[in-house]
Amino acid sequence: MSVARTHAVSLNGTQGVVVEVEVNVTRGATRTQILGLRDTVLSECRDRARAAAYNSGHRWPEGNVMVGLSPAWVRKEGSAFDLAVAAAALAAEGAVSQLSLQGAMFLAELCLDGRLRPVRGVLPAALAARDHGLTSVFVAEPNALEASQISGLEVHGMRSLAQVVAYLQGTEIPDAEPLPLDTAPRTGPLRPVRPMPDMADVLGQYDARRALEVAAAGGHHLLLAGAPGAGKTLLAERLPSILPPLAETEALEVSSLHSISGTLPWDKPLITDPPYQSVHHTCTVAGMVGGGTGRILPGAISRAHCGVLFADEIAEMQRAVLEALREPLEAGEIVIARASGTVVFPARFLLVAAMNPCPCGRAGTAGGLCTCTPDARRRYTQKLSGPFLDRIDLRLSIHPVGRAELFGALPGESSADVRDRVLEARDRATHRYAGRPWTTNAQIPGSALRAEFAPAPASLTDIDSRYQAGTLTARGYDRLLRVAWTLADLTGRPRPGPDEVATALSFRQGLPGQLAT
Repeated sequence: MSVARTHAVSLNGTQGVVVEVEVNVTRGATRTQILGLRDTVLSECRDRARAAAYNSGHRWPEGNVMVGLSPAWVRKEGSAFDLAVAAAALAAEGAVSQLSLQGAMFLAELCLDGRLRPVRGVLPAALAARDHGLTSVFVAEPNALEASQISGLEVHGMRSLAQVVAYLQGTEIPDAEPLPLDTAPRTGPLRPVRPMPDMADVLGQYDARRALEVAAAGGHHLLLAGAPGAGKTLLAERLPSILPPLAETEALEVSSLHSISGTLPWDKPLITDPPYQSVHHTCTVAGMVGGGTGRILPGAISRAHCGVLFADEIAEMQRAVLEALREPLEAGEIVIARASGTVVFPARFLLVAAMNPCPCGRAGTAGGLCTCTPDARRRYTQKLSGPFLDRIDLRLSIHPVGRAELFGALPGESSADVRDRVLEARDRATHRYAGRPWTTNAQIPGSALRAEFAPAPASLTDIDSRYQAGTLTARGYDRLLRVAWTLADLTGRPRPGPDEVATALSFRQGLPGQLAT
């Protein structure tokens, strides 16, 4: 047989496109060509596949070998096509039957000696294969557990090309040495996932604990300002522990993003807990929102999708990085445009930003040791632009706990107890928005919020006057109402009243100076 066909998958963001891999063999000079908008790595596939076939005891087709990847207009990148090209070429040579390739997808990198190496993006690729109607998938053994998270697919985890060919031939599968863990490019760290820190570890900090509970219940962004050692990182790390577990669709979406990034835990290929991402203040725009040369990869905001993004020392970050956050904070996705195309990554995260009160970090601390001038403090806080701050619902000053709390306070309330209240509040919001595309208060658009879910006019007197005076923007007005609804949900009230609106306003004005506007 001179023509053979099989399937692979090309990824555009988290969306997979099933690619038909065709191999046609004709008489002529012995050479192999790959057609169909491929990158440099994929161009080298012909050499890897040919060497792997020879070293696995099989002949490569003689003559002019034409490999077509269709649709031709879809860009194909990376080494994940190696196994599909080799399988189709061996079928064209007659080593395996075309019938054995029907309904199958092949996704693995080939070593020159025929071993199979795992690749990134297996989870979204397997999902695309199932949705396309394919019934089986052949992957490298380390990727088998990841691919098996998609129901309706028969997953074959193989160690070598020789094992794949033997399976397709229906003969006894030969033994093969597993790929050493220290050399296998597995998707994620070679260590178990750490258990989530618990809120019981937080001593004192009652206002901050309350702010975290409100943020978790409504999906509101949070800014913490305080001296070094006050507990900002401690609090942020415990926020995921009071968030609801991921729904099935969210788990697949989050796991797909981490599969593409190469950060999917090797021993837990389906992420069911809200992810936590911490970014350093030296983070670049590409590191934050995604991008890179060649294949476009998700940034920190997408890896934090459905979870928490902690930005420490946010006032020290580049201005361009902060401004790049503005659109995703509201849209819940990031659009990355390149000359090669446009990629959309989901990025619906909960931002926890932390900063010092001044450049030296000692303003407002006991003893008054701050050496910063008022002008230096003003310049420091003004690094956060007004449009960026306008998207932060909860702003809070926190102070180091006293010695009595540090040594004598009882353990704080556990994450499990706080999570119960958060789940009850979210259930109330879900019931209220039944039949609509929103599940949390942070997601409801301002038009619907004011038209259908506005508090009583008597509750809005204060913020109405602030809006009329120009000290509160329309965006800020809507965000205040969303926080007020979350406070009402936490207390079980059917609608926000004056107390909830006043508390929401106090959260928004919890920092001095420009940060409180």
